[in-house]
Amino acid sequence: MSGFRPGASIRAGLASPLLPVWLVPALLPFGRSAELGVFLALVGTILLLVREPHAIRHHEGAKLFLALFAAYALAALVSAVDAVAPGKSWGTVAGILRFAPLGIYTSFAMRRPGKVRALYLATGVVVAVWVADAWVQALTGYGLAGASHPERLSGIFGATNLKLGPALSALAPFLLWSARERWGRRGLVIAFLLALGPVLLSGSRASWLCYGLVAIGFLWREAGSLRRFAIAGLVAGGVVALAGALAWQVSPRFRDRVAHTIPALSGTPAGLDTALTGRLDIWVTGLRMYAGHPVNGVGVRGFRVAYPTYAAPGDHFLTVEKCGDGEGACHAHQVLLEVATETGTLGLLAWLAATVLAIRTWWKAGAVARDRAFPATVALVAILFPLNTHMAFYAAWWGLLASWLVAVWCAALYADLPDETPVRAR
Repeated sequence: MSGFRPGASIRAGLASPLLPVWLVPALLPFGRSAELGVFLALVGTILLLVREPHAIRHHEGAKLFLALFAAYALAALVSAVDAVAPGKSWGTVAGILRFAPLGIYTSFAMRRPGKVRALYLATGVVVAVWVADAWVQALTGYGLAGASHPERLSGIFGATNLKLGPALSALAPFLLWSARERWGRRGLVIAFLLALGPVLLSGSRASWLCYGLVAIGFLWREAGSLRRFAIAGLVAGGVVALAGALAWQVSPRFRDRVAHTIPALSGTPAGLDTALTGRLDIWVTGLRMYAGHPVNGVGVRGFRVAYPTYAAPGDHFLTVEKCGDGEGACHAHQVLLEVATETGTLGLLAWLAATVLAIRTWWKAGAVARDRAFPATVALVAILFPLNTHMAFYAAWWGLLASWLVAVWCAALYADLPDETPVRAR
């Protein structure tokens, strides 16, 4: 890209007003520290609205985010009315309100295309650090967070927090975009391969699929035609297969995860359930739960509390410690089932309306806006792809990451102010 200056872009990405937005992904591995970015965004939003009370009315990106957030929050609010765990559900409703100022602030902080590019690059640097640390840990057994988990590569998230795979695959589009902008297609390929190793070694099969969807998105963008896409897909598939074969030879962790997946090929329910680590039981129980609470669900984050009521006798999630002694499975492990069981049909309709609105807005935004929002679009499609297993979207950590991606996506679509032209010193 002509005139692309990575050093200047990184400085812009770390400087105010983008700092609060960037802090969310930068601090994700460090527990509640990521909430610092949310807090600073709240302060910034308050200052904005004090200075310009009607600012939101004139910003399409902020209005789009609030519309999408309303569907997410209202589904939770309705579900809490007669929730099976009222304290947990009402606490969740109160907690997700913090995402609203994050989205508003992000929309205004990224009103210029240059700010969008700066945030993408700064986020790409964060992901690059994760990748580098993961490779060091894979080769030596130790990284910035200490020793790796004995069964999975845990990276900078630590051995007790197995979120490297989900976070890395979700934010990989920003790394790939940054490499493509700086070094062209060669940089894109190298970045893809460097991130592929940690994703595979993380042992999260949902992350493997998520990263595969990211790869498909970038392949389609680069190919430009169906024929070239098919050829590139075959080449990429061969490269991934080769990488998988190499990981099989050198990594017992990866070998164990693949061996755990193979029973699915038997075609039997038992084999599929074994490959899915018992998730078939969770999903069947979830369907019973939805049938028992079809209108507004059992309440957000009430899945594990309601689980024993609907589980079949002998369900192993009632005998092994998951979220507490005998409580059962933590969540539905599938986004549509999570929404159905915890927020009911009303919640499903709210999410469906938000999806339709998002797709229509994306399409009407035009080619330039769609290209500008490409990394965030790919990330959202990858984490929301329904034929996969998912983390809980109403949980604090994954909900924050998903809301951040939506905020960045809305802001990128409507970055409608021209970039500032620096005045050259005489």
